[in-house]
Amino acid sequence: LALAWVLAQGEDIATIPGTRRIERLEQNVAAAAIALSDGDVARLSKLADLGVVGARY
Repeated sequence: LALAWVLAQGEDIATIPGTRRIERLEQNVAAAAIALSDGDVARLSKLADLGVVGARY
């Protein structure tokens, strides 16, 4: 679901997930087939908006 959400952010966004197991690779590839509605993306984006905490570079 997380990878599907990232992919839904735009065509100029790519994911580079690391994995050590074939099962995880298959799950990661399957994320590209998940079609999230605009409402789904909006709800997930709201959940992911936790704000910035701590110092940055």
